[in-house]
Amino acid sequence: MARQLLVPMDDSEPARAALEYALSVIPDAEITVVHVVDDLEAGYGGRPPATAGGDRTEDEPEFFADVHAIAADYDSTVETAVVEGTTAEAILEYAADADVDGIVMGSEGRSGVSRMLLGSVAEAVTRRSSIPVTVVP
Repeated sequence: MARQLLVPMDDSEPARAALEYALSVIPDAEITVVHVVDDLEAGYGGRPPATAGGDRTEDEPEFFADVHAIAADYDSTVETAVVEGTTAEAILEYAADADVDGIVMGSEGRSGVSRMLLGSVAEAVTRRSSIPVTVVP
């Protein structure tokens, strides 16, 4: 049975690096790429609300086309999903609901005061996850 991996994505280079890492290091994994729309962004940013289950099937981010192209470069395919919530919590909830074996995510590489003030989604996921988390710089 193939490993189930979750790759949280935004439109950033660290997130793309995490996807490429997952595709190259664990080529037989079944990968789901999830994008989290922050509750405040959805509520005040003019985005349509999530469906009752929390998953959104329309209005996917444009960068998902890049996600599928990256997967094709590795002769692979990925599933995609958009969920709404607070980023770290939404990632962990999705991972638990989907019963994934691991999370592979990018890190912005913040340090010092920036990290203390802004926090880090990767750090929050790593600290609170009950499954292995690989952080790709």
